This record gives sequence, C-alpha cells and structure tokens, in this order.
Amino acid sequence: MTTALLIIDLQNDYFPEGKYPLWNTSKCLQNIQSAIAKATEQQMELIHIQHIADPALGLAPFFNQDSSGADIHPEILAAAPQGKVIVKRFADSFEQTELNAYLQQRGINKLLICGMMTQNCVTHTALSKAAKAYEVSILADCCTTVDEMLHNMALHALSTRVPLLSLEQAF
Repeated sequence: MTTALLIIDLQNDYFPEGKYPLWNTSKCLQNIQSAIAKATEQQMELIHIQHIADPALGLAPFFNQDSSGADIHPEILAAAPQGKVIVKRFADSFEQTELNAYLQQRGINKLLICGMMTQNCVTHTALSKAAKAYEVSILADCCTTVDEMLHNMALHALSTRVPLLSLEQAF
C-alpha cells in the first residue's frame, strides 16, 4: 500500500485570530503536526487541501481568495513544506480538483484523512464517490469542528462507513 496523508483545510480562518475559529484547534494542530512527522518518517505523500471561496459568488464569510485567512496555517506549512497543495471550492476535496489524478499519478491507494471541519469537508471527502477507489481512514484525534458535540456526532456517523483511527493506531 502506498499511503497519502490528506491535511484538509488547516487554514488561518479556523484558528483563534481567524474569521471562523473552531473548537480545540490547538490540540488538533499539535496532533496533525505529530501525524505529519510520523508520515514523513514513513515516506508517505503529504497533501494539503486548501479551500478557497469562489470569488464569482461574491465575498464569503471566510477563505476569501488572496486573504491571510485562506492561507494554510504557517505551522502546518513548516511541518510539511514539501506537501502538494490542492485547491478546492467544494466540501468534497475530489470535486473539480486535481486530487484524484494526482493520487493516481503517484500510485496512492490508501488515504489517511485529517483536518477541519469534521462534519463537512472531512466527511464529504471520506465519503466521496472518488474516494471509493482508495482505502480510506479518518484520524479522529486529528480533526475538529465548531464544537465537541458536533465533532463527536460526525465521527459517530462516519464510523459505520469509514474506519476511525487514533494517531497512535495509524502509525
């Protein structure tokens, strides 16, 4: 198996100084940094997924093109400077992006998914029609959303369709 770590929407707007801060971002950031380090040791492919709001639709609440809030968090970029950046405009990281073609080109057949928001972009990517071509797992302690209850509900809903792993189980 050739594995990629998908790091979904670790962008400034989701952190305390951003336009839409989420719950538990500090712990999530630390866990993802650990996941990146372990994935790098195992020579896994690292892929940053960056959501940019469609400017044709007007100003969005967050992730506006060319805004610092849409930038990938600097600590994540520092941890994975070699990571490929895939820009998306939809919750599903495969939808109208180069992700599937890139994974196929690199011979990837297994995905470890982490990121923000658990019930939205993480879920939609894991359950994407395109994701069926891969062995997909969610790093449950490397995800977050607006609050703990919604995070746990999303993970519970995913648990019947996608394996949920802890950082320790995955590496």
